[in-house]
Amino acid sequence: MKMNLYELTTENRNQASENIDMLSTIDMLKIINNEDKKVALAVEAVLPAIAQAVDCIVEAFQQGGRLIYCGAGTSGRLGILDASECPPTYGTSHEQVIALIAGGHAAIFQAVENAEDNQELAEEDVKKIHFNAKDVLVGIAASGRTTYVIAALGYAKKLHAKTIALTCNAGSEVTQVADIAIVPIVGAEVVTGSSRMKAGTAQKLVLNMLSTGAMIRTGKVYGNLMVNVETKNLKLVQRQIDIVMQACSCNQDRAIEALQECNGDCKIAIVIILTALSVDEARVALQQNNGFIRRVLSQQEINHG
Repeated sequence: MKMNLYELTTENRNQASENIDMLSTIDMLKIINNEDKKVALAVEAVLPAIAQAVDCIVEAFQQGGRLIYCGAGTSGRLGILDASECPPTYGTSHEQVIALIAGGHAAIFQAVENAEDNQELAEEDVKKIHFNAKDVLVGIAASGRTTYVIAALGYAKKLHAKTIALTCNAGSEVTQVADIAIVPIVGAEVVTGSSRMKAGTAQKLVLNMLSTGAMIRTGKVYGNLMVNVETKNLKLVQRQIDIVMQACSCNQDRAIEALQECNGDCKIAIVIILTALSVDEARVALQQNNGFIRRVLSQQEINHG
């Protein structure tokens, strides 16, 4: 049974903003800013659940599974934003992290009437991407009561896949369906019920952690450098050169030379500069160490120590 809207924390009236329509612009913005300050603390309070979710996603990746986001409205769009940034940032395939939104592509730009209330649509969307037990489904719903998300999570559970709920309301329906519940309680919104605000910000912060944490744990970051970055434009070509320079403490000419030797593979370029390995040897070493540069360097130190 769905919780009534008035029972939801995200639907409560915020006493701090009850007269916000009477304030000057700067005072209005101060209230919004003060409320936003609470969001990071709400996320901090649920870090253990986020860590559990990251480890779950990493395990899925290691078994050839995928990370699937599912949401409606703002929640669905935030999932799309996070998923779409993974290929250029971390060199993932477009199939490794996928986002589903109630109403499909059209709903990215404008609301699709009743899509979030459609259980059959959720199951159809999940089936279309050939969702299976190796995958992880993250259901995103600020209210925690979105039918589309609940149905998708339920379908995933039937396949014995791991499920994660991201909501801003404790005890909501999605938390009861999922294996892991991430529930940052951000409190009432400045504009009553406008969950694109604090709730949306909290969801964005959590999604940042889920994808970034999983990419770091699967070897796509060396130090804090995005060594799997794709060079799709001139800015990213220069970023890749800068990454090699920073990782190897070398000059730009050496970084460019190394990248040219390995057809623009940032990881291989770093390994051949920091070790005595050839391009082919570096490629094999990285494959044997699941793409972790540090493991390759550690092995080389042992072999030549």
